Amino acid sequence: MKITKDDYPNLYGKRILFVCRETYSKPLWFLARDLKATNEVAAFYIMSSECTYNKCYYNEHTIFEWREKLPDVKLYDVSGICDEFVAGISGGGDPSDQEFLDMLERDYTHFKPLGLQLMASQENTKHYHYRRYWPVTTDAENKYWLELNYKNIFRILDDFKPDVILDTDNAELQRTVLIEVAYKRGIPYETIEYGKYGFYKYPSFQNSFSIDPYFRDLYEKAMRMSPEELSDEYAYIRDFREKTSIMNKEFDGSVTSQYERTPLIKSMKIMLGKWNYFWDQDHTAKNAARKKQSGMLYAPTKPYLKYYLDVERIKRKLLAPNKYFENPVEGEKYVYMPLHLIPESSVFVKASFYVDELNLIEQVSKSLPVGWKLYVKEHQAMLGERDVSFYKKAAELANVRVVQLNYYKDPKPWITKSLGVVTITGTAAYEAALMGRKSIVFGDVPFSLIDGITRIRSFEDLPEAIRSFGEVDNIHSAASYIHAVKEAGNEVKIFYLMDEAEEIFAGRHEESEEFARELKVLLDFYEKGLENYKKWKAQ
Repeated sequence: MKITKDDYPNLYGKRILFVCRETYSKPLWFLARDLKATNEVAAFYIMSSECTYNKCYYNEHTIFEWREKLPDVKLYDVSGICDEFVAGISGGGDPSDQEFLDMLERDYTHFKPLGLQLMASQENTKHYHYRRYWPVTTDAENKYWLELNYKNIFRILDDFKPDVILDTDNAELQRTVLIEVAYKRGIPYETIEYGKYGFYKYPSFQNSFSIDPYFRDLYEKAMRMSPEELSDEYAYIRDFREKTSIMNKEFDGSVTSQYERTPLIKSMKIMLGKWNYFWDQDHTAKNAARKKQSGMLYAPTKPYLKYYLDVERIKRKLLAPNKYFENPVEGEKYVYMPLHLIPESSVFVKASFYVDELNLIEQVSKSLPVGWKLYVKEHQAMLGERDVSFYKKAAELANVRVVQLNYYKDPKPWITKSLGVVTITGTAAYEAALMGRKSIVFGDVPFSLIDGITRIRSFEDLPEAIRSFGEVDNIHSAASYIHAVKEAGNEVKIFYLMDEAEEIFAGRHEESEEFARELKVLLDFYEKGLENYKKWKAQ
């Protein structure tokens, strides 16, 4: 791809730092390859295991692609602080510098206090999720790891002095730290926010913690437009309301769209693949010794394999009729509450105070008018990961039904037959809004701008918000939101780019015209975001 100053004035002659983690880093390799001809380019790998393990299936097509095939791109990582962390913690006691942490709490908490910054990684949040292969961390471990990451990021930015930071995701502690430091230093840090409208994404400059001010401005400008000026968006919403299936096409072929049991032979192949993957990682590549250094930094293999063997077994059980899930009752008044994949950044990053879904079910349950039910539906991607005791506990509440998740094969009937939707930050609230129905969310997601979506900040506000459920005349607000998403972003097919990049790295595919075209869309996305950001800052 040719990079010219006329086409990419904000990405020409700049010092560009890419933030990289696992699969999400693969498209960025191709951008770095093309951008380095006219820019100074560097990459920062943030995952402990990925940058410290010897070459194996896990990292051969991520960090080792950069090390071996882009040697002129400066590469940063966390390997040094991993070793420093292990040495400091193994001595016992608390090696953290409280004075330094106090400075961070004072100067680097524009977006979040330090305690909430730690919520960005499943490594430090085992108390809140079911992935047994991660240990519960100590306060000393959390504080020391936070301190070391800040010091490492200070060093990286001091050394490279980026003009702009580009990313594709918002999960992990390092990103949460980096956005604070970048904000303090006035460096635009651009990542992807999911607008939920088709394949459209738009740039966030605050790690998608909340609604970017420039995006809110675009929405408010669209709200002042006439229905005629928003005719395309109005037509889209009317068509959406007539559709039988409303699930976003971006989920096609993913676990989110899976409603049937995986054939037993396929489940066995999945587990065999995991066995081979970890044999390669631990024995062929000789990473087993490193895993023994710290359970927090390097998830141990045996608990991981045991956990996912249980996941496959329980998943098969729960997709069939079972004693944990029940069918909906025709004509029953209910509020629909679809659950999330836990842990995931849409909850742990965007709604850090509301990650305990059982507690949320309890709060919503006691807020319902008498005679209403709460229909709780598991997320397809979470099936098998959550302990079944969760469903038993939720079902103890008299007005709660934990419903069979594949009773319907699309979210539309769950929403249209409900009185309203409650979700932490989920797509169901956006879908309900487009159908003119009210909902509740617990995080500052962009689509919460749409009329009829209530952002809850206190459980005491739940009863009134739920009593207001019903239909809402919000087509202009919903159209304005879609218009703002199109103004701010592009149709970035990030999952296609990640999958196809893996095929290219593995030698199974050549770089196609389609891949080059979608890669250009991603580059245009970053350029457009920087231009919009610059205009907003100049106001």
